[in-house]
Amino acid sequence: MRKSNVRLKGKLRTYLYWPLLLTILLVVINVVVYIEDTSTGFMFSGFVVVYFLVMLASYLRNKPRLIDELINFATQYGTVQKQLLNEFEIPYALIDYNAKFLWVNEEFTAITGKDKKYHKSVMTVFPTLTKELFQRNDMEGTLHVTLDDRYYRVSLRRIYFNSMMDNSTILSIDDSNEYLTAMYLFDETELNHYMKENEEQRLVAGLVYIDNYDEALDSIEDVKRSLLVALIDRKVNKYFTEIDALVRKIEKDKYFVVFKKQYLEQLRENRFSIIEDVKTVKVGNEMAVTLSIGIGVGGDSYTQNYEYARMSIDLALGRGGDQVVLREGEDVSYYGGKTKQVERNNRVKARVKAHALREVIESREHVIIMGHSISDVDSLGAAIGVYCAARVLGKKAQIVLNEVTSSLRPLVEGFSEEKGYPSDLFIKSEEAILLTNRNTLVMVVDVNRPSYTECPELLKRTDTVCVFDHHRQNREVIENPVLSYVEPYASSACEMIAEVLQYFSENIELKPHEADCIYAGILIDTNNFMTKTGVRTFEAAAYLRRAGAEVTRVRKMLRNDMSAYKARAEAVRHAEVYRGAFAISVCPADNVESPTIVGAQAANELLNIVGIKASFVLTEYQGKIYVSSRSIDEINVQLIMERLGGGGHLNVAGAQLADCTMAQAKRIIQDTIDEMLREGDIEE
Repeated sequence: MRKSNVRLKGKLRTYLYWPLLLTILLVVINVVVYIEDTSTGFMFSGFVVVYFLVMLASYLRNKPRLIDELINFATQYGTVQKQLLNEFEIPYALIDYNAKFLWVNEEFTAITGKDKKYHKSVMTVFPTLTKELFQRNDMEGTLHVTLDDRYYRVSLRRIYFNSMMDNSTILSIDDSNEYLTAMYLFDETELNHYMKENEEQRLVAGLVYIDNYDEALDSIEDVKRSLLVALIDRKVNKYFTEIDALVRKIEKDKYFVVFKKQYLEQLRENRFSIIEDVKTVKVGNEMAVTLSIGIGVGGDSYTQNYEYARMSIDLALGRGGDQVVLREGEDVSYYGGKTKQVERNNRVKARVKAHALREVIESREHVIIMGHSISDVDSLGAAIGVYCAARVLGKKAQIVLNEVTSSLRPLVEGFSEEKGYPSDLFIKSEEAILLTNRNTLVMVVDVNRPSYTECPELLKRTDTVCVFDHHRQNREVIENPVLSYVEPYASSACEMIAEVLQYFSENIELKPHEADCIYAGILIDTNNFMTKTGVRTFEAAAYLRRAGAEVTRVRKMLRNDMSAYKARAEAVRHAEVYRGAFAISVCPADNVESPTIVGAQAANELLNIVGIKASFVLTEYQGKIYVSSRSIDEINVQLIMERLGGGGHLNVAGAQLADCTMAQAKRIIQDTIDEMLREGDIEE
């Protein structure tokens, strides 16, 4: 630093200027003396000149000495400060603009082993602290580094030379934009250790339910039932006690589990092997025992964790059981769920739901029914079934249908005003919003995700919402329905509605076309009774047949036009086989009125090819790419579609992809298959 750049300022500069400023006063006095006596004025003028010259010489001579003295004092003062800083208990270092060490204190030397003579780059000690980091304008802040297995919080502060001089009352420096960086190290190793230990000691609540307890016991002899129960108890207790868990049986088929969070990662790594292990319990039972587990963690209290566990077990059961649902705060993870859902032969639940639905409809004057967007035959058939239920109670019911596709048109045309149906039976979303109020019943069928419904706004405009669906539930669900009937084992929503109608009222009658619509929904979702069919599926079909459904009429209504048939054939013809077992194809959407339905039909067709375990057909429609996936029994396509944000069933599932091209969508599906094969979620 040159002395020419150093200037005095403040009170010290004023004090040094005062002798020179007194010359002005002497000049004024000299003028007065001139007026009184000229000769005396000349003598006084000489005195003033001599005084000014002496004061000026004194100022010019003493200013450098004074500055030197001030600098010496500042140096001695700085030495004291430096000594204090050198012995400071917090590790401290000064870094130059090029991210090199200028100076370090003793504590910093003790930690890093670098003394004051070490002037190399900071990266030689902390590789993550780069030169670019120190030169960034937003450099100041807190970082974290590791050194010799210890964790440090690094606090950085930029020190400009001109800012230091601004704080000085006696010196200033011109044209100085250079800066230093002060680095402080705070050892947080123990703090992190205790925080981690505290986190690992947090409570994890779990609920374990036996999905098919009654069915499994009914399949074996009475004398072996206690043995089966004992073996299941042993499996469950052994699995959880190995991680120091507390297990308590709260009902004959339910367990409550509590364990430390530190063991949760271990359970994740083995993907909750108890799910598969319990299926090996065999004492003559024809049906394998399956478990559903709901786990809650990440809540602010023990009660909240238990509530998370309860919500998780409800979700696991709603998705068909035989799986683990883990809820950590707002994040939900799924494990298992690879096997087919168990069909309940007991119709008690259907009867209870039928009576509950009757009470809800009776309490409301108006019913709005809606399915999912881009409605299909199953959605329409289920809506017609609810309409019939409301009609028998004398309630006005309307169906939200925004788009009538080619597959729905033959069915919808049968509900014309000429055939005795109200002209406003089918309404658009805009009209439904105007008609819906707090006293309206909104009946949702064939969907349980609010964003997938025909009009999500309706769910916010009423307090009375009922949900009837056969799809496995996901994280996104309709909140607080007064009645929820979600059964993933059912083949279709129409099957569920057909069962409910049998218990709804003794005098309920279906017209032939109404029965045709409900029957068509079952027919489409089961692929002509080839997938997801059980005893209750055929019983529902038999009920509809007795009600007047005619197979020939239904077949005629479900026929495709020539363009749709050609599109389906093109999708099958251009299918690519990935990894020898997965058929992936694109269904053309040009000149096809309902490309998503044609894509689903093509996916079904591809399963008829030998060696194909799962099929994926992509269709571009309304700015999105719709994926229809199908399988027979070996691959759970529902798990694959959930990875893509969709869902469905073990053999029938779908998803929607946005903001990507068709080629990118195919690549996403292939990458998802590869990832799930590596993780073991699916097998070739």
